[in-house]
Amino acid sequence: MTRSILITGSSSGIGLDAARTLRDRGWRVFASCRQQGDCDRLTAEGFKSPRIDYADPASITSGLAEVLTATGGTLDALFNNGAYAIPGAVEDLPTDALRTIFEANFFGWHDLTRQVIPVMRAQGHGRVVQCSSVLGMVPMRWRGAYVATKYALEGLTDTMRLEMADTPLHFSLIEPGPIPTRFRTNSIPHFEKWIDWKSSARRAQYESTLLKRLYEPSGKPDPMERPPSAVTAKLIHAIEAARPKPRYFVTPITHIADGLRRLLPTRALDRVLGSA
Repeated sequence: MTRSILITGSSSGIGLDAARTLRDRGWRVFASCRQQGDCDRLTAEGFKSPRIDYADPASITSGLAEVLTATGGTLDALFNNGAYAIPGAVEDLPTDALRTIFEANFFGWHDLTRQVIPVMRAQGHGRVVQCSSVLGMVPMRWRGAYVATKYALEGLTDTMRLEMADTPLHFSLIEPGPIPTRFRTNSIPHFEKWIDWKSSARRAQYESTLLKRLYEPSGKPDPMERPPSAVTAKLIHAIEAARPKPRYFVTPITHIADGLRRLLPTRALDRVLGSA
């Protein structure tokens, strides 16, 4: 039988590469997007593309229902992928901004996963793969909101893996580092909405560092960067291997970060991360 997978955040980047590659491998791919226009574009490309917006609980329920109607009530794999960032210092981050990003980057993932688990239990198998980040392993300046959501995702997924060990379901985390996507560009509207950097005690630091990174990228290739296909390669193992790994490191920086957090005392790690 044809295996089925629901991929969220499929409009571009990691999600789109995964959707196209898995379709070519014979998977029945449901490539969901947050915006209906993107769903329409993928539908024109031949995908089933239900609209799922993690910040809209009704769309999570209706989108999954659309998938299950098409498959006759089964789903072999779920790839939780869509997320965004709110750049800025934690002291300048309004609490409502944190509530908003957690809705999209964490609570929505949990909601969809909880709705999928009974389906997988009933069919006797299933894979849930979470697209985390190197920033779910170590923190970096200016990224506190995103780091917080990924740390939460790591903890929740690790707990589910322990709790579901007595079931035929498998839970894996993929840890990308720098991937050439629209992630930085997509973060700019959220920065402009939530961060009053001109009134910040760190205004000079914003002007000398973060603003340049956001609005004046160097354009130089990052030697630590890997294409979205590198993430897809790990996803394929996570959903097809007999024994999927709990974690998949994608880019060199994720391997480095994992080694540093294991080997260095906290203060020494802080010095390394603080200089990045």
